[in-house]
Amino acid sequence: MKGVILAGGTGSRLKPFTNYVNKHLLPVGPYPMIYWPILKLREADIHDILIITNKRHLSSFIELLGKGEKLNVSIHYKIQKNEGGGIADALKNSENFLGSGKFIVILGDNIFQDSLTNYVKAYKQQEEGARVLLKEVSDPSRYGVPKIDQVKNSILSIIEKPQNPPSTYCVTGIYMYDHHVFHFIKGIQPSSRDELEITDVNNVYIGKGQLEYDILKGWWIDAGTHKSLFRANQFVYGNSFKEETR
Repeated sequence: MKGVILAGGTGSRLKPFTNYVNKHLLPVGPYPMIYWPILKLREADIHDILIITNKRHLSSFIELLGKGEKLNVSIHYKIQKNEGGGIADALKNSENFLGSGKFIVILGDNIFQDSLTNYVKAYKQQEEGARVLLKEVSDPSRYGVPKIDQVKNSILSIIEKPQNPPSTYCVTGIYMYDHHVFHFIKGIQPSSRDELEITDVNNVYIGKGQLEYDILKGWWIDAGTHKSLFRANQFVYGNSFKEETR
C-alpha cells in the first residue's frame, strides 16, 4: 500500500502563523506537524508516500523532508492547483501516483495515538470498497458525523457538520480507499462551500454497501486551530489536562 498526506489549504484558523508558513510545518512536540502522519505510515510499513500541498509552500516541504531519506521513507510531491477546493479535490491529484492499488489518506493536521498497523491490515483483508476511522468526540457538529446502525455494525450515512448530529462520533481525517475513489470523485458536485467534499465520496461507498469502519481507541485531535494545536502538544508531551475528546 501507498500513503497520501494532504498538507495544503490556507490554514486560515491558525493565522497569523500561516501568513508566512504552512500550518503542517508548525511544531507539535519535538517535530514539525507533518512528521507525525509520516511516522504513523512508516510504523504501518507504508514507505511510499505522496504529499499534496500548495505551490507557495512546496519548497519548504522539500527543504525540510527532501525525498524522505532521513525518515527512512520515499516522499513524492504534488501541487493542488485548486487551493481550497476541498479534500476530494486534493485527493484526485494523487491518481497517477497510486495506480490501481489500495491506499491510505491522512489529513496532515491529524495527530493521534493509535498505531495504524491493525487498521491497515483489516483493510487489506477487505475485499472491496473503503474504510474510515471514527472517534467519539464531545463536539461532533464540527465534523462529518456518521449515522450508525448498531445492530448491523454499519454506517448508514455521513452528514457534514450537522446541527443535530446523529451520533457522538466523527469521521477522522484518516481514510482508506481502492482505485474506484477517483471515479466517484469525478461524479460528485461542489458543495455549498464550493468544495468537493470527501463526505460525498464516502456516501457513494455507503450507497454501494462498501464502507467499513473502525473506532480509534487512543486520543485523536485535528490541530487546525490555535486551541487544538496547543492541545496536540499537550497530548504528545503527555501533560494532564481536561480532554474534550472522549
